[in-house]
Amino acid sequence: MSRAFPIALIGQKFMGRAHSNAWSQVSKFFDLGLTPLLHTVSAREKQELERFAERWGWLNTTTDWREIAHFDEIELVDVGTPNHVHAEPALAMLEARKHVACEKPLAGTLEDARAMAQAARKAARRGVRTFVWFNYRRCPAVALAQRLVREGRLGAIRHVRARYLQDWGGPSTPLSWRFQRKFAGSGAHGDLNAHIVDMARFLVGEEVSEVHGALARTFVHERPLPGARRRKGKSDVDDCVLFLASFTGGATASFEASRLAPGHQNDNGIELNGERGSLRFGFEDMNVLELCEVSDRRTDGWKRIMCTAGGEHPYASAWWPDAHVLGYEHGFVNMAADILRVLDGQAPEVPLPDFEDAYQTQRVLEAALISARERCAIALSAVK
Repeated sequence: MSRAFPIALIGQKFMGRAHSNAWSQVSKFFDLGLTPLLHTVSAREKQELERFAERWGWLNTTTDWREIAHFDEIELVDVGTPNHVHAEPALAMLEARKHVACEKPLAGTLEDARAMAQAARKAARRGVRTFVWFNYRRCPAVALAQRLVREGRLGAIRHVRARYLQDWGGPSTPLSWRFQRKFAGSGAHGDLNAHIVDMARFLVGEEVSEVHGALARTFVHERPLPGARRRKGKSDVDDCVLFLASFTGGATASFEASRLAPGHQNDNGIELNGERGSLRFGFEDMNVLELCEVSDRRTDGWKRIMCTAGGEHPYASAWWPDAHVLGYEHGFVNMAADILRVLDGQAPEVPLPDFEDAYQTQRVLEAALISARERCAIALSAVK
């Protein structure tokens, strides 16, 4: 018998929708010991919040997220707010001994991320768990890639090339929190490089040891204010960030993020080259993993793997017949399933990122920003 597991959500925008869908769908597709009970959702705009709760099935609403800490029955709190509003609620819920799942990046600043990681270590001693929504780990193709690397199919990793390119951030895009440093912390860097740094660390299985050089550019300095025809506001985050790095095992890596790349709608991609083979993944064809293994020079080449075979590929058995493909929302559902497995004492399909894990990614992001600003190499040992 599955036990009802009361959860709360803070935030009702883009990620609020994605997370609500995941919590409401997960028990319909996965056989789990815990069934999410959508107890309470919190956001500032009361009228919009009530419509959101009715649409997505939340039983209660509050415009003050602090009330959630006093609901003893709530066991997990999901933080889906803008970056600068991650730390305060996450810290409060950990203090209240509630498990916390938080959107990425972990925080808007390294200081906040450090505080969250420290609080998570303390909470872990009381059996409280943390999770971070790096949802691309939960694509079956990416999860398969991680398994192949762990099995030694590529041998020692030598090169990593990661990119995350989008085209929606042009000068006509209205000003929002994502384009304001005081709210987002950074622009394309924290939004997109966060994902590919996490994915590279996840696949390689090592930490970044040094950022050798970085370049950050802001091309759009003003954006239209929402609802105003002619008025504009300051856009002061990076539109594009590129940097080079090394992993502890010696592999070289390049990372590239932009929201000004026409023709790239959600081009989240990575390639790993090892001594015995290579693999590559691109989210715009998310059900496919490409693999090249060195065996016979006459027949070497890329193999296209459709990662939808139930019983063979991670997560696929919960969904549809072979080649009845998955989409963006399924990564969130797959992650919700793994969170519930862990909280029920089971093993996840592939490793889950927690606050400590996400803090390591945030250290890399910070090192790249320092490198771009100071025009020098930055050892990760110097970024605490």
